[in-house]
Amino acid sequence: MAIVLMILFLFALMIIGVPVAAALALASLAFIVFEGMPPMIVLANMVNGINSFPLIAVPFFILAGNLMNSAGITTRIFAFARATVGWMHGGLGHVNVGASVIFAGMSGAAVADAGGLGNIEIKAMRDSGYDTDFAVGITAASSTIGPIIPPSLPLVIYGVIADASIGQLFMAGIVPGLMMALALMAMVAWYSRRRNYPRDQAFVLGRFGRTFLDALLPLMTPAIIIGGIMFGIFTPTEAAIAAVAWCLFLGVGVYRTLNWRKILKVSFETVETTSAIMLIVAASTIFAWILTANQTARQFSEVMVALTDNKVALLLIITMIILVIGLFMETIAAITILTPVLLPVAVGLGIDPVHFGIIMILNLMIGLLTPPVGMVLYVLSKVAHVPFERCVTATAPFLIPLVAVLLLLTFVPAFSMWLPTMIYR
Repeated sequence: MAIVLMILFLFALMIIGVPVAAALALASLAFIVFEGMPPMIVLANMVNGINSFPLIAVPFFILAGNLMNSAGITTRIFAFARATVGWMHGGLGHVNVGASVIFAGMSGAAVADAGGLGNIEIKAMRDSGYDTDFAVGITAASSTIGPIIPPSLPLVIYGVIADASIGQLFMAGIVPGLMMALALMAMVAWYSRRRNYPRDQAFVLGRFGRTFLDALLPLMTPAIIIGGIMFGIFTPTEAAIAAVAWCLFLGVGVYRTLNWRKILKVSFETVETTSAIMLIVAASTIFAWILTANQTARQFSEVMVALTDNKVALLLIITMIILVIGLFMETIAAITILTPVLLPVAVGLGIDPVHFGIIMILNLMIGLLTPPVGMVLYVLSKVAHVPFERCVTATAPFLIPLVAVLLLLTFVPAFSMWLPTMIYR
């Protein structure tokens, strides 16, 4: 009963606008006081929750993405994507998706993609006569590729909570990320035929070559990160540091677009973002500890099995639970709370923790495109200067291909497990 009251208290605090980290900490503290336990347990568990070497990767990946944006590298990526796929019907829609795939290998965050590339993409599409709703919808949907293709901040957090290999999680995200891109490009092609959207520009080998050379060094960022991990040159945490060093080299030494003032500004932004994430992780850790200590996961498993012993039905129920939670809770908090509860159920069904991680993160990425939380929608509302409600309706059709990919990944593990199995097992 006390657990139920704690959860209800948490949602009540969130509904009245209390920040997620504070709501989690207060709900946990209330439970501990109610149970007569020493309040210092809260602080001890919060500190232990962030005392993890893999979590060091989080600020460095955030910093790498911020440096890319500040150094103007996103314009080079967009130009290369435009020269590569702009010749197709609805060219800029395909460019939007292609640029997100490339940027995904650098930032690992959906909001960074929406904020960094979104401004360039939406302006270019508007100037070329595309509907604003279409431009906003495809920009929002394509930004969710970022946390699936490595490097991925949510996958790092999940790996720490689930005690799963972050390297395997990174490899598991590559094929699903490309599947998302192909599904969204199919949706763009369908829209383009119906609305008679033009080709952006003819394919010209010379232009392709020039933009490729301009973007070559930034394009090496994913190769450094993924290749370094695959060949055992460095760990995911060390890969994050290497990415920052490479971004600084490009911005300061090659393009000379970064100065000390910009680096200082980017550093402050990184500290602010990292602090918010770490507070959520720390507060979520004590909340998850309470759930685990009270055997909530076991009780939840028993309830699920009592409902049905059909694996397909149970997977669909788990998917619906994550989707619903994703509507109301920030991604990092949802990962740290749901993983200890749902992972044992998934493992009991014979699902590999790495495969389950991809399912969970894609579920929560869809949550970024839905109200009331929908962080990507809030960012694009500011970037595109359109009401939040309009962003919601513009994005809704693009949920169809994403949900289709989610179902494929859920019921066909080979899509996500092929690379990790081939490289690590």
